[in-house]
Amino acid sequence: MITFCGALVLLVLGYIIYGYVVERIFGIDPSRKTPCYTMQDGVDYIPMPTWKVYLIQFLNIAGTGPIFGAILGILYGPAAYLWIVFGCIFGGAVHDYLSGMISLRRNGASLPEIVGDELGAGVRLVMRIFSLVLMVLVGTVFVTTPAGLLASMTGDWGFWGSAMFWSIVIFVYYILATLLPIDALIGRIYPIFGVALLFMAVGVLTGIFVQDGWMPEITTAFENHHPDKELSIFPMLFITIACGAISGFHATQSPMMARCMKNERLGRRVFYGAMITEGVVALIWAAAAIKYAGGYEQLQALMSPDGNSNPAIVVNAICQDWMGTVGAVLAILGVVAAPVTSGDTAFRSARLIAADFLHYKQSTVLRRLVVSLPLFVIAVVLMNINFDVLWRYFAWFNQTLSIFTLWAVTVWLARNGKCFYVTLFPALFMTAVCTTYILVAPEGFRLSYIIGYIGGGLATLLLLFLFVRWHVGQKNALAA
Repeated sequence: MITFCGALVLLVLGYIIYGYVVERIFGIDPSRKTPCYTMQDGVDYIPMPTWKVYLIQFLNIAGTGPIFGAILGILYGPAAYLWIVFGCIFGGAVHDYLSGMISLRRNGASLPEIVGDELGAGVRLVMRIFSLVLMVLVGTVFVTTPAGLLASMTGDWGFWGSAMFWSIVIFVYYILATLLPIDALIGRIYPIFGVALLFMAVGVLTGIFVQDGWMPEITTAFENHHPDKELSIFPMLFITIACGAISGFHATQSPMMARCMKNERLGRRVFYGAMITEGVVALIWAAAAIKYAGGYEQLQALMSPDGNSNPAIVVNAICQDWMGTVGAVLAILGVVAAPVTSGDTAFRSARLIAADFLHYKQSTVLRRLVVSLPLFVIAVVLMNINFDVLWRYFAWFNQTLSIFTLWAVTVWLARNGKCFYVTLFPALFMTAVCTTYILVAPEGFRLSYIIGYIGGGLATLLLLFLFVRWHVGQKNALAA
């Protein structure tokens, strides 16, 4: 309990202190007009109240990742607490803030365009493809997960309570949220989703303090407690807990709010603050899962009755046992709201990314449908693929996207004479994580950990060398 409480305090201090440092490094200009005024179009560029912009940003990024990922991640031990806290403060929140603010400065430009401007036309093309693939994967995954949770609550209703029925309902909502102006549906329904998510978080947090159970302390943080000893903390933990620590998906969402934010001084609250809030959610679920189960092997057994890990079982059990029937329904609705509010904006973000690189205006519903329809068709096809396969590829695509973003932001900071170390070190770390993971993972090359570590280290050193050579060349060119 001491470790958990200390971690919560550190997250709050991280927002206050390090968030201020990063804001100063970026150099906000409160007098500068933002895109919601200079490019207002009544569809995507719309001035919105700060509380609503923050809430939409938080709900956009907080899918099932900070819930399911945290439950799976705590199996590795208290190292999960450390990764959530320090990954969030020094990695994820910095990644989200700087990518969001650069988008704000560039009239709400989509992530591939920002990365391409800094890393070159070839990388821009890769990012366009990479981002669209990730958005469709997110949209697909976040149809199936909430549909499954809702079906578990309404299964005795026949077809009207089936996963198929709920998938159709959610998909229709996604289509409307993608095509309509952002304040017509998303801006109206998100406060309701926000209340559900807030109730869920407060209810589970209260249970952590009042319910009996065992919780690990930091004294064993560097030991691997995972029941499956073949899974190494590095890199597995850092892929398992993405949302809640650092997630490339977030940088694809920030341009939507960059197009609605009224002033640059609100950036720390919206971008950095939403990521810290997500870290709090991840921390709560990691602690609740291990306390409820009473141990690592017990947690593994609880979520894997048929041999396949399913964190939704743990979510359902905690909500029902700690909050009663009514509380459980409201809490599970909060868990459902998390993926739904990421899935809808994933498709919307995919539309904006495609429209940006096609230079195709989005002034009418028909024009928005032309861009969106192929994305919806691909998502329907992907829904027939095994969910576990979809989730694993989503996780790797997600973390790999953060590498592109961190390196692009590092170049932007260096090019503008700002302290680039705040993103250089996270970029190096995530390069090592993702490269090592794809070399050793079952869905990757399945090499030994030794080879994976060597390969990850070499890839990281190579990118560091290329950056240093570029930076030195840039300084010499300016001096000349």
